[in-house]
Amino acid sequence: MIGFLRKNFPATVSSDTVKKLGLAPKNESYVINVLQHLGLIDEEGKRTEKGHGVMTTHDEAEFEKAFSDLTRAAYADLFDLRGDDAWAMDRNSLISFFRSADKTSDIIGQRQAGVFMALRDLSGYKSESQPNGPKPKSGSSPRSKTKAKPVLQAASPNATSELKPAIVPSREKGEMALTVRIEINLPAEGTQATYDAIFKSIRANLFP
Repeated sequence: MIGFLRKNFPATVSSDTVKKLGLAPKNESYVINVLQHLGLIDEEGKRTEKGHGVMTTHDEAEFEKAFSDLTRAAYADLFDLRGDDAWAMDRNSLISFFRSADKTSDIIGQRQAGVFMALRDLSGYKSESQPNGPKPKSGSSPRSKTKAKPVLQAASPNATSELKPAIVPSREKGEMALTVRIEINLPAEGTQATYDAIFKSIRANLFP
């Protein structure tokens, strides 16, 4: 959304604007809330003079400086408490701060931390590459250490089924979660038997 506004900042920005851009489906109001929180638009959705000035700053270094000032002002309570160290806080520390300051739930705290980290990136401060979550202990369950096979046996020469592991450290009731994305290229001339064989192979290779 910020990238769009830097290219063209309409006089009024609403949830409908976000929807037309195809951003944040069913969460358009959250985008508007962030823009208002930063002072880029007012409560009526009209762009502010200060916001317009920042978004039309062409030089990248100058933009990052101006955007960091907006972010610092929007999160004054965080910077009053942590000073410039706020730019380097990890995800867990940010979640703890927002939950304590706003008395929010864990999921809301995570979203607040995610928004701040995104704004921090736009301000020129590189966020951590991965969430600062606990590392799996030695002796953890075999499932968490199992590596997905890179390629499954295809049901026909023209059909390929490829596993691309997307391992995302996350907290699910104190355990590590593993996400595996499966991409299947089905032949146009494939029969029902072909498809059944592919999914049978997936089940045999993944579920055990």
